[in-house]
Amino acid sequence: MKKLIGSSAFLVCLLLLESSLHAIGAEVSLGGNQIYPWGYMSFKGESLDMRNDLNYGQLNTFVGRARIDTPLFLPNIYLIANPMKFEGTSVRAVSFTYGDKTFTAAVPFTSSLRLDHYDLTLFYGVPFLKTATDGVLQADLGINVRYLDFKAEFSQPQTGISESKALAIPVPMGYLALRVSPIKKLSIEGELQGIAYGSSRYYDAMGRVKYRVMKLLFVAGGYSFQNIKIDQSDVHTDLRFGGPTAELGMEF
Repeated sequence: MKKLIGSSAFLVCLLLLESSLHAIGAEVSLGGNQIYPWGYMSFKGESLDMRNDLNYGQLNTFVGRARIDTPLFLPNIYLIANPMKFEGTSVRAVSFTYGDKTFTAAVPFTSSLRLDHYDLTLFYGVPFLKTATDGVLQADLGINVRYLDFKAEFSQPQTGISESKALAIPVPMGYLALRVSPIKKLSIEGELQGIAYGSSRYYDAMGRVKYRVMKLLFVAGGYSFQNIKIDQSDVHTDLRFGGPTAELGMEF
């Protein structure tokens, strides 16, 4: 089984490499996100508010993107990496339960929430739309697979109590992107990824304005929003994140 998995992974890498070498276009960028959190989470216990109970505030992190437009009938490829980790120190007037541990009231505790996610999207452009609009309008449709790396940790040093919970969640999502280019150097872009099943849901939306400052170099700025609702393995969350973004990249 391990050999089969290894061979399959190697074949996928070869296909991606071959697609890259014969690509007719590519875009890479690195940017920063300023993220503000809302919502709650729980693990075998009561719900804890990210702001009021856990004292999570603004997070500054980065996002990396790579897009490869392949020739012929191969799907185009879009990769995104976006790490997120919130940390806070707080005190609650009443005791609370997280996992199998009860944390003592009126004693400081620390917590952290990691929600790194990595996306692989395969998509196609809507046929003839770009040509029919003379390059002004472009739309893409596809399927995205997101790997969500979740880990929440709680610790109360004075009492020696600590607890943590980790989940690795692969999430298939639909993908839609629109791009309007009123002039050659300027484009207004929007992306939407999402899925809902059972009592879980994942939505990710991003809008940005991109301006080409040189032949290959562009700058972009916009706003991103995420809604992550998890209901599995005794973990329950309803988390929302939003904030401005800025990126610097190259388009070939």
